[in-house]
Amino acid sequence: MIFKPYPLSAALPTAELEEDKKNCQKFGPCGVGKKAIYLNSFLLDRRYYIPFASVQRVYKRLAMSKGGFTGKGLFATLPYLVVEYDNGKEKQCNFKYEEQVDQLLTTLEKEHLGIKLVSAAAEKRLAERKRALAARKKPNLSPQAQKSIQALRNAADYLEKKPELALELSQSARQKRAQLRSNPSYRWVALAITLLGMAALIYGIYLFTHHGGFAIHFTLFGLAAIFMFSGASVLPTARNNRKAIMNRALQAQKAMEGYISFYQDFPLPACYAHPTVLKRMQRAIEEGRAICPTEALEIVKEDLKALNSSVEVDQEEYDEVVSIKAMFLNEDYQ
Repeated sequence: MIFKPYPLSAALPTAELEEDKKNCQKFGPCGVGKKAIYLNSFLLDRRYYIPFASVQRVYKRLAMSKGGFTGKGLFATLPYLVVEYDNGKEKQCNFKYEEQVDQLLTTLEKEHLGIKLVSAAAEKRLAERKRALAARKKPNLSPQAQKSIQALRNAADYLEKKPELALELSQSARQKRAQLRSNPSYRWVALAITLLGMAALIYGIYLFTHHGGFAIHFTLFGLAAIFMFSGASVLPTARNNRKAIMNRALQAQKAMEGYISFYQDFPLPACYAHPTVLKRMQRAIEEGRAICPTEALEIVKEDLKALNSSVEVDQEEYDEVVSIKAMFLNEDYQ
């Protein structure tokens, strides 16, 4: 290996480490192998590693941009992956795309069942929320309602056998929604920013080669990097353009449609086939707001329509809504 990763905990034998890192699944700057999880440094991807035997928790942390998470509406986020290991140590890794963190966690959920995927604080909140939801359940539900709940549970279990399909359906829907809502003029602004970065870079090289010195040149190179990275992330690319984004959403729906076609009488169309939707439908029936899956789906649609920037929600509700609302908005709740 050109850059041998550095162990943050117990070290793996060199031959074992080389094989594991070579075949690890890459998610942005990090990776998941059979023996260890690989984490980035400030400059290098997969610079460190921690054997899974030392890992207690791996979870997502979201730092909110200005305005932050106030419990109202949806705000832009900065995603991080947090790994807790060796009974108290912690390593935080920054990601550019939140979906890469989600994909990594989904892989861990499938392949490393002993690792907790939420923080200790989130674990307590989830337990409290579970008790609160249990208190809202209606006793003595009708046989039809009980049958509907079981059908929804079975469907959710079926989807969770291939969680990557639901994850891709959710992520592609969110990307599609952002594309549909974005102002085309932003592309021109991004192009202008990128051109400013290129101009700063060229001018910095010119000054450096003709006049020497370092301070002004490092300043110009820094500005060039900031402008070019900021603008380039918005400009259309082979994967970040309208056609590619729409095709990704279409392919995600087709993949889900193919999967649920093997399930007799699946209670949702492919465009909404997500475990979170099924669980919210189940809750609607348990709370006595619906009896059959068709009614429960309409209740879920009404609840999602009612959630906007003026509605206060807790973190768990926020996570649920973010994962599924774009799917319904793209379909205009049909």
